Amino acid sequence: MLIPWGGVGCCLSAAALYLLGRSSGRDAEVLRSVARAGSTKDLGERASEAAILDTASKVLPLVVAVSGRVGSDTPLICQQSGMRGVIVEETAEQHFLKHNDAGSWIQDSAVMLSVSKEVPWYLDDGTGRVFVVGARGAAGLVLTVASEVFEESGRTLVRGTLDYLQGLKMLGVKRTERVLPTGTSLTVVGEAIKDDVGTIRIQRPHKGPFYVSPKSIDQLIMNLGKWAKLYQLASMGFAAFGVFLLAKRALQHFLERKRRHELQKRVHAAAAQRQAREAEGGNGTSDVDSNNKKDQLVLDICVICLEQEYNAVWPHVLLYELLFSFDELSTLPEKN
Repeated sequence: MLIPWGGVGCCLSAAALYLLGRSSGRDAEVLRSVARAGSTKDLGERASEAAILDTASKVLPLVVAVSGRVGSDTPLICQQSGMRGVIVEETAEQHFLKHNDAGSWIQDSAVMLSVSKEVPWYLDDGTGRVFVVGARGAAGLVLTVASEVFEESGRTLVRGTLDYLQGLKMLGVKRTERVLPTGTSLTVVGEAIKDDVGTIRIQRPHKGPFYVSPKSIDQLIMNLGKWAKLYQLASMGFAAFGVFLLAKRALQHFLERKRRHELQKRVHAAAAQRQAREAEGGNGTSDVDSNNKKDQLVLDICVICLEQEYNAVWPHVLLYELLFSFDELSTLPEKN
């Protein structure tokens, strides 16, 4: 039986979606249990009162959610747009046309430059500051596109000739700036610690969530819950369809084996009847014409039903059935 790869693939996809749904559901539950700091001042008071950030975090990390506006004492200034930000990413892509195997021109691009810059920054909610460390590796971080500029390549005869010989046509360079602007409202979920000088900062915990998102903590929980439900529904759909394909293939295989078994029984029965007719024909010579008619009738019998004369032929099916019949007949013992 051929392996139904479609059904197997659907079942594997269902398992992967189920795991994704479980992961999103766990993340939502973890965010529900995160301590929400009403303000950065409240977080500092909790740290000073119970020394949570100095001692308890060494045993169990304190994961908190803090909201505020982005700020920095030394912000970056974008070269093209002039925007101020704390994280700036600059990319330059060379766009060109190249020959494919069919001889036609297709458009393609290659990254020439990718630079990322970050300065120390904090969240300020009006009551205090909390510094954020390692935000570029956090989930949910979205950088604003500050500028996109396309610079066309200069066209000269020598440059055009060289590019043509290489199978290329240079179009230009696309330069893009993405930035996390100062003043942006963010929610940060991570481990809160206190450094040697007493400054509170939030960083990625060794085990736990780390989010830097413009959405509130409630919106993050709701979004993760929706994704968990979608993953679960998709997993159930793929699982049901995969089981259907597997069951369909198994049923087809069972019916095919059953049909072969019935055909084998019919072939054996037809062979036995033919041998019996040949044995009866050997008892006398007066019924030669009658025996010839019977033999001719046997040759004209349908190989499927073995009862009526055939009136149609399907070559690709009949060839397989005849080969199978001849193979079965060759295994019968010869009459002495």
